[in-house]
Amino acid sequence: MSEHAPLNLVDSHCHLDFPDFDGEEADLVARARATGVTRMVTICTRMGNEPRVRAIAERFPEVFYAAGIHPMYAAEEPPVTVEQLVALAAHPKLVGIGETGLDYHYTAESAAVQAESLRVHIEAARQTGLPLIIHSRDADADMARILTQEHRAGPFGCVMHCYTSGPELARAALDLGFYLSMSGIAAFPRSTEIREIFATAPRDRILVETDAPYLAPPPYRGKRNEPAYVAHTARAGAEALGIDPAEFAALTTANFDRLFTRAAI
Repeated sequence: MSEHAPLNLVDSHCHLDFPDFDGEEADLVARARATGVTRMVTICTRMGNEPRVRAIAERFPEVFYAAGIHPMYAAEEPPVTVEQLVALAAHPKLVGIGETGLDYHYTAESAAVQAESLRVHIEAARQTGLPLIIHSRDADADMARILTQEHRAGPFGCVMHCYTSGPELARAALDLGFYLSMSGIAAFPRSTEIREIFATAPRDRILVETDAPYLAPPPYRGKRNEPAYVAHTARAGAEALGIDPAEFAALTTANFDRLFTRAAI
């Protein structure tokens, strides 16, 4: 990325505990820092992995973490309780609840268990005041319904991570005051609809992420993703919004600070 000046960015969603990065955590963080990434949130997807995810956050000043059960694992894992999640929130580097949500692409057969797990995470987000981190795939109608019902029962903050769903769910989430996070998918040439959703979203409701090690943006598409590559997605996002990359970086960082208040600087 030497052809561009570094952007002041936050990677709002990555998975530094995944086996893809074993033993490379220090190098990953150093490369991210060198490309202008000031902070990153590493996400726990199974509660049994929480100690390792927490340890990574404790090791690096730039790294924060979130904890929850990914919907694809909701039927495999012992169910987490509201009390367990609230207890984890005592740690100062835990900045979000999740990721949680609904995934009907791979695990539609466990839809009921996923919904139950999602509601537990929502209540923990309510009680802690920490933002909910949502994964949603091929479940737009149910996701909109549950989030709307639950928000009416008691408000909570939320980000729709790696947003690739349709405009209807985007509108429902934005109407609730939630945020949409842009991943490397938005930089793919065929992702016109996704870019249009972000281009028409309120600018104070957009975040940017890698979801590393997945979803690397061009020119790294098909390769292992890492937090340093968030700048490529940010430049694609800036183009979609018709603004300067530095402005896109500034607005997404300000949005991150507003939602993830524990990680704000």
